[in-house]
Amino acid sequence: MSTTLLLARHGQTLWHAENRYAGVSDIGLTDEGRAQAVRLGWWAGRQAAAGTPIDAVWTSTVPRAIATAEPACRALNLVPNREHDLRECDFGVMEGRTLSEFESVDPTAAAAFRADPVVNPFPNAEDPRTAATRATTALHRIASSHEGGRVLVVAHNTLLRLALCDLLSIPLSDYRRVFPALRNAAVSEIRLPGDGGGGGAALLSLNVPCER
Repeated sequence: MSTTLLLARHGQTLWHAENRYAGVSDIGLTDEGRAQAVRLGWWAGRQAAAGTPIDAVWTSTVPRAIATAEPACRALNLVPNREHDLRECDFGVMEGRTLSEFESVDPTAAAAFRADPVVNPFPNAEDPRTAATRATTALHRIASSHEGGRVLVVAHNTLLRLALCDLLSIPLSDYRRVFPALRNAAVSEIRLPGDGGGGGAALLSLNVPCER
């Protein structure tokens, strides 16, 4: 029995507004990010009212994801579940920096990253392949816990793009090209087998905004 996962990137943060990499750092939501979280909550409530209920909410353990999910949890009257393996990638030396800033200091490394961000990750960053494995394993585990249900998962931009590539058999090195960005608090819908097995993923929608 398949499970539908509704994947949402957390709301805008101070660093994302400036296009800075935010991985393991605890960066709060902007006013717009909080408004995006409210719209996600409204959307979740509308889903339930329309007869397509959301059975559970899972978030990463990073505060910006937890805060983004709070309005949806209130609308659905659900207690959120936390999953540490859904945390964002550690971007190493890029934490708090823009790619342009990095390029001005190390143009060779920046060019190598642009050419293949998996083979040439940022210095001291988490291996993207490791991040993809922990993300997809976590998503399959969540699917197995809610077989046949619909689950809202609030996590992070790079991690979710890597997971989508892994689940859909797209080369990980293409994650920046195939999925340029997941919009803040927009929903991407995938269907996974609920037995925890690999394969069988289907992408049903991508980057659907939660407009009121």
